[in-house]
Amino acid sequence: VQLQASGGGLVQAGGSLRLSCAASGRTFSSYAVGWFRQAPGKEREFVAAIRRSGDNTNYADSVKGRFTISRDNAKNTVYLQMNSLKPEDTAVYYCAARGGTYYGSESYNYNYWGQGTQVTVSS
Repeated sequence: VQLQASGGGLVQAGGSLRLSCAASGRTFSSYAVGWFRQAPGKEREFVAAIRRSGDNTNYADSVKGRFTISRDNAKNTVYLQMNSLKPEDTAVYYCAARGGTYYGSESYNYNYWGQGTQVTVSS
């Protein structure tokens, strides 16, 4: 499966953005999808993940209550709605996918990666 992340941009603190991860392939509903981010000089970190059916989600503590992951399998797209953004949310955001039931936080468990989209939150 090929992934294309989009929707990043520059926003003021407290603002919102919605990222999209569009996937190719007719079996998208067989893949769990995760969002990860990497800030300059820092390691890539888990943000959120959603099970292939969309009925279960998983969030990093740092984004709980502010970010919401969802998917539309008919459109082969996963979304990350980001509200109440903070300067520390600034990073390149990547979406990743893997087949099967795993929708956890370990990046090495995801097989397919998109190219990343920059999110910058100004104070």
